[in-house]
Amino acid sequence: MLNSPNALLWRSLLAIAVGVVAVAWPGITIGAFVILFAVYAFIGAATDSARAFSSDRVGPVFGWLLLALLSVVAGVVALAWPGITALALTIWIGAWALATGAMEIVLAFQRGEKPGERALFVLTGVVSVALAFVLFARPDIGAVSLATVFGLFSIFYGTAGTVASFQERRVLPGASRPQGHRRYAAGTHLSRRHS
Repeated sequence: MLNSPNALLWRSLLAIAVGVVAVAWPGITIGAFVILFAVYAFIGAATDSARAFSSDRVGPVFGWLLLALLSVVAGVVALAWPGITALALTIWIGAWALATGAMEIVLAFQRGEKPGERALFVLTGVVSVALAFVLFARPDIGAVSLATVFGLFSIFYGTAGTVASFQERRVLPGASRPQGHRRYAAGTHLSRRHS
């Protein structure tokens, strides 16, 4: 369940759900948005950790663990100060988006993906960095606007992650099938050949 394509798929579906909630109800209070952001950050940390331990090279393991650590810190800071103002939350989310976006761009070139997959990871990293710059340029946008912008970002990020997950499933043939299914399929194939 927590192998790389599955972890990415669950994180992506969560991002889409968070995005839809944020866009559909942008008038949520800052406290609800803080909790929503923290949940997203913690789930992101868990899936980044799962991706780290599914890699066979040290560079991506370190990068994914660093992303997981950044997400945990972002979630803890958001929950530690629930009365945080919209301005401070905007700056904090901007810093988180800048750091994670930059790391995603770097990791895209260290993982050894095909050019299309690499482009998808770079694109999501660039969108994260762009979100950061938008939030830094206008930190006074307020909670409603912040929820809408973050929601749109989450929907895009989740959609891109879902596409990447399915691409990764094609590259890793047994990633989404249980072990028993492969043995049964192989046994059926052998029995047909000998009959």
